[in-house]
Amino acid sequence: MPVYAIGDVQGCYDELRRLLDRLDFDPARDRLWFTGDLVNRGPRSLKVLRFVRKLGDKAVTVLGNHDLHLIAAAEFPIRRRSKDTLSKIYGAKDHEELMHWLRHRPMMHYDGDLDFVLVHAGLSPQWDLKTALAAAAELEHMLRSDRYRNFLKRMYGNQPNRWSRKLSGWNRLRYITNCFTRMRYCDRHGRLELSRSGKPGHRDKKYLPWFRVPERENKDLRIIFGHGSTLGPVKDRNIFPLDTGCVWGGSLTALRIDKNRVERIKNRCKQAQKPR
Repeated sequence: MPVYAIGDVQGCYDELRRLLDRLDFDPARDRLWFTGDLVNRGPRSLKVLRFVRKLGDKAVTVLGNHDLHLIAAAEFPIRRRSKDTLSKIYGAKDHEELMHWLRHRPMMHYDGDLDFVLVHAGLSPQWDLKTALAAAAELEHMLRSDRYRNFLKRMYGNQPNRWSRKLSGWNRLRYITNCFTRMRYCDRHGRLELSRSGKPGHRDKKYLPWFRVPERENKDLRIIFGHGSTLGPVKDRNIFPLDTGCVWGGSLTALRIDKNRVERIKNRCKQAQKPR
């Protein structure tokens, strides 16, 4: 059973379908993993959501920052931004069903047979596998509960920026959210630096990609993630970044996975937005 992990789609439905055609994707035989950010900035986010949802258990998608933003903006219009491309979702007849489905997606997927972790942005440098799975479960429970609106009101923000088992309440959930969906860079002590989004070393060399933090607790895990279109090539046998900037006119990348080998397949994309 082939498994293909696919990088950030961000509403680029046509590019996704062309990539799947190239893979000769057959839902009766194959499985898809998505790194999150199914929506926003590309022109056909509603089509992407409907397509992935219809795949049912043939696809796993973890939640990304744009997916969480969509859930929040659907509940609280004050969160909607002029640069978003989500308006067709808000007015869709199946809007409520799609938001319910999205809230019930995982923050993290771990396949013990294939020995791979799938997340959107990364894992806190202080988390081992057990801690990461427990953190994901905490946030998933909140998003699926009757209290999810209370969380969405408090989700945005950059603090706290370092993990502690003593974190509690909204601060704990916000840190977990930022690690799974927003993190790109940390300092050498593992503190999150969420204001940076450029290439490594572009502005301040004291900040490192999260997977370069010394003494990272999860360095032995094989981790597939998105959210890093500016990272460039990464030489690390356990790190598999798949966001290759489809929405910016780069490519949409798939990673064919089995226990003993991986293979990257890329398709060039039409630019939907200009990089900031």
